[in-house]
Amino acid sequence: MNGSIAKPIKYVLCTALSSCAKSLNWHLGIQIHAYMIRSGHEDNLFLSSALVDFYAKCFAIVDARKCSVCVGQNGALEHCSTLHASVIKRGYDTNNFVVSSLIDCYANSGQIDDAALLFDETNEKDIVVYNSMISGYSKNLYSEDTLKLFVEMRGKNLNPTDHTLCTILNACNSLAVLFQGRQVHSLVIKMGSEGNVFVASALNDMYSKGGNSDEAQCVLDQTSKKNNVLYHGLCSMLELIPDHICFTAVLTACNHAGFLDKGVEYINKMTTNYGLSPDIDQYACLLDLYAGNGNLSKARDLMEEMPYDPNYVIWSSFFSSCKIYGDVELGREAADQLIKMKPGNAAPHLTLAHIYARKGLWNEVAEVRRLMQQRRIRKPAGWSWVEVDKQIHVFAVDDVTHQQSNEIYRELEYIYLGIIEASSYVVEDSNILA
Repeated sequence: MNGSIAKPIKYVLCTALSSCAKSLNWHLGIQIHAYMIRSGHEDNLFLSSALVDFYAKCFAIVDARKCSVCVGQNGALEHCSTLHASVIKRGYDTNNFVVSSLIDCYANSGQIDDAALLFDETNEKDIVVYNSMISGYSKNLYSEDTLKLFVEMRGKNLNPTDHTLCTILNACNSLAVLFQGRQVHSLVIKMGSEGNVFVASALNDMYSKGGNSDEAQCVLDQTSKKNNVLYHGLCSMLELIPDHICFTAVLTACNHAGFLDKGVEYINKMTTNYGLSPDIDQYACLLDLYAGNGNLSKARDLMEEMPYDPNYVIWSSFFSSCKIYGDVELGREAADQLIKMKPGNAAPHLTLAHIYARKGLWNEVAEVRRLMQQRRIRKPAGWSWVEVDKQIHVFAVDDVTHQQSNEIYRELEYIYLGIIEASSYVVEDSNILA
């Protein structure tokens, strides 16, 4: 039927998934799941329940849990009770992974009382169930209940995970109970979790907001793997305000990594959060980000909009991107600007000729060459060097001044003939003006 014009309706998909679950037909089941996503049926509660049933019966408990969580994330949280009834009907209410997912579902929809009721009715509670309930209390700002349940869990000799420790530290932070927070910190050290960057971030945040800068600094110093959350917490505590130098460093890092969205975000933060106007160096970073990501027209528009005249560095960077992406029109404009600034520089002429050559515009290449000859602009000789037996040898193109030049050229001729025999030789357009 899927190969014909008619499309499977939800009832047919649900029946097909049930058949796959009974026959343990894994391959067909995941194909149906893929079709549900492609056709936009993944939000349907009954189909999602059938998916959970299929994955569970195929012993893919992790996938069943993911599908159950996605039900909540896709807007079906208000139907938790219906999903719960389906779980009971299928006999999965004793599976702690399924129970944990249901607790998450109730808690994420704000139905914390129903989540607590399900938790209380669970006979054999393990760390997974406790984690879900503790997290649910914390998400709904029931910080006191979060700590009480943590104490109960510890009374049953259940060791918390790093995720649980983060949740408890956040609860201590919300209640401003530094004494209990220090006790949890002791447990963190005892369990060897102080190296976890998320636990360290929660500790740093708790001490910072509690006004204990020395202890926050100590946590930061003892954390081997630091992230931006840790540093941000410390900066907030010390009330450090970033300046132009700081933003230039951050934007330069974004530029090197190619993070365009982050770069735009930090430029906006400069003006909205800190009242700083970007200077020409910061505009240069943003322009390079746009151009480096192939958005040359946006970069050119920004050059017109910014309150500074583009300098030689900005035009050079923009020109390099035009060469990479083969934009003839913008490349010609950039070359004209660079030639106006430094008329005797050969680099803009050579780069423009390279752009023309890649597009097969040989008449334009000849025109650039003619202009270079007319203006007596020559390509500077390229120098190379090599170290042999702790002695550096320097040479240029067509160099015959070296004392071993005859031997060098004989060896090069031997290599050249070997290349000719092995493969055909193709002259690259990049060497057209060499």
